[in-house]
Amino acid sequence: MSQAAEAVAGQAALAGHNRISTQALTSLAQCAAAEALGIAAQDVRADWSDDAGLLALSIVAPIGIPHLTAVVRSPGRVESFGGTIWERAVAAKSTILSRVMELSGSRLSRVDIRISGVRISEGGRVR
Repeated sequence: MSQAAEAVAGQAALAGHNRISTQALTSLAQCAAAEALGIAAQDVRADWSDDAGLLALSIVAPIGIPHLTAVVRSPGRVESFGGTIWERAVAAKSTILSRVMELSGSRLSRVDIRISGVRISEGGRVR
């Protein structure tokens, strides 16, 4: 085992706690939701609640959509944004859940999304 690997293994045995603040989790959730919904993180409101010992995340945000005249001219634009608003909101739940759990190490029970409006965008879905 290398010295670096031994140092990492030794650190795992140290006593103490690591905690992620609510503000840090909220910022992470806002960024994950913004990415999934194709909007700016500042447009996302994230709230946390206890769900039988796990965290439940509630998101309120608009969703990015193509300009409606562009959709009339080219109906395929809806697919370039990832589908209908309903399809995208359903897909965003699992994307947000897995992204927040992966990056924070926290265990979430669910993600609830309420679409509060739309943001018109010229490009395709943000990835």
